Amino acid sequence: MLKEVIIVEGKMDTVAVKRALECDTIETGGFALNSHTLKKIEAAYKKRGIIILTDPDGSGERIRKFLTDRFPDAGQAFVPKKDARVPDDVGIEQAKPEAILLALSKVHHHEYNPEPVFSAADLRDNGLSGSADASRKRDLLGAELGIGYGTAKAFLRRLNTYGITREEFAAALKKLQE
Repeated sequence: MLKEVIIVEGKMDTVAVKRALECDTIETGGFALNSHTLKKIEAAYKKRGIIILTDPDGSGERIRKFLTDRFPDAGQAFVPKKDARVPDDVGIEQAKPEAILLALSKVHHHEYNPEPVFSAADLRDNGLSGSADASRKRDLLGAELGIGYGTAKAFLRRLNTYGITREEFAAALKKLQE
């Protein structure tokens, strides 16, 4: 049984997560978070800790940002889009148990980092911004590092706030090039 409570968007996400492991979940009901749900999340956050596992889409990212602003020490888990997609839908409910377990094995927490390790130049120099396939490369690298997909600005913020080291970054880049 996982100690932390996993925060998901809906009932089918809960079903998918519970196929992967024994745990407790709280469903946000999408972005329509009511005060009762927020109180449940806050109680779980204070007593057991929470891991945010939202869909790898725009709505999921908005929910993640809202919850992270409110619960800054929450764990962050990301299932890559490629592992959470069927032809007409993308979401945690589409992910296989292996993809969910892999995402949970790479949980990150925000860290205060007064001196950023990475800069926009690191993204540019490695083809992660300013190139035709930068978006695809960020998606692949984000999946490898367990920090999810993001725009260049969001990706840079995640690299610096999730405690990714230069060594991890270089190893993940190398693995993608192989």
